[in-house]
Amino acid sequence: MADTKLTSIEAICIILSVFAAHTLVSLPKALIDVTKSATILNLLMVGIIVILFIFLVLKLLKAFPGLDIIDISDYLGGKVFQKIVGIIFICYFSFSSSILLRNFCECLKIVYYPMTSILFLLVTFIIAVSIVGHFNFKSTAKVNLIIIPLTLISVLFIFFSNLKNFTLENMYPIFGEGLFDTFILGLGNLGAFGGISIIYFLPNLLKKPEDLKKVSMVSIIIAIVYLILSIAIILFMFSSLIEVDKIMPLYSAARNIEFGSFFQRLESIFLLVWIIQIACYLSINFAFCIYIFKKITKIEDGKKIILPYSIFLFSLALLPNNYAISSFLETKVYPYLVIGIAFVLSFLILLLGFLKKNKKRKVTYDE
Repeated sequence: MADTKLTSIEAICIILSVFAAHTLVSLPKALIDVTKSATILNLLMVGIIVILFIFLVLKLLKAFPGLDIIDISDYLGGKVFQKIVGIIFICYFSFSSSILLRNFCECLKIVYYPMTSILFLLVTFIIAVSIVGHFNFKSTAKVNLIIIPLTLISVLFIFFSNLKNFTLENMYPIFGEGLFDTFILGLGNLGAFGGISIIYFLPNLLKKPEDLKKVSMVSIIIAIVYLILSIAIILFMFSSLIEVDKIMPLYSAARNIEFGSFFQRLESIFLLVWIIQIACYLSINFAFCIYIFKKITKIEDGKKIILPYSIFLFSLALLPNNYAISSFLETKVYPYLVIGIAFVLSFLILLLGFLKKNKKRKVTYDE
């Protein structure tokens, strides 16, 4: 994957694919469950924190031109530490993919294919992702470049088409269940920004590494707006005073769109776009796992591990016994995994690597 450099717009869309994929399934429910009617206000606060955090991350990455988080781990702690960090990221991407895949397939089964085995739906996605894995990563990036705008447009369309169905009173009380829940407990909503994990790998993947700041900031700002719009749709259409328990809330909102008798069942078109978007997201995570595995094992041909990794991913997706467990893992476990990996572990590696480099420079200067 490293030999196929990404343009700035392709990199932006890859980051956005993480936000889009999780928002289409259970992420809005997780956010609203925490901060209720104050979710929009909370996302504004969390968004500002994320932007400041990204500024800091970019400053630290500037000390390691052309190196990603795996390379910096090698510099900081040697080959053993590099392998540990690489395995952590592989587990992180694999867990994210498998849980989202299981949840999305469960939703498809409930909404459209009640008589279809969940195994068949899972296998269909796994086969598709495995086939894509044999192609150049650039191909996935180009398809994602088409699908991400369509996904964002679909959410905009749902928002404006449902304006007449909005109940703006649902945003009251503005501070939800209190300032503590909104601004302290609500910090857990940082877990919505899983796309940040992609930024740590971009220095080695961009055609123009100097565009990293632009790519990061543009993608995060778009993601914040996208998340706020998605939450606004659900918050204004369904009461936040009770838990949002609908299957795929955005899909439920899309079913309320009416344009007379000629335009009906528009949600089917949206669902088709979203299925392709989920497949793109899975393919991107798949590619990153192969990329990391090649890096920490020094194997030349990543295609040799596509089949075993596909089986591994399929097995992970089968682990939850039912939708309730897989939904719990995505809404309650995944956000804190994002915080632990993207906001804590990766940042500490960058910070300690930065301090180590500065210390070496100081020693060299003194000598």
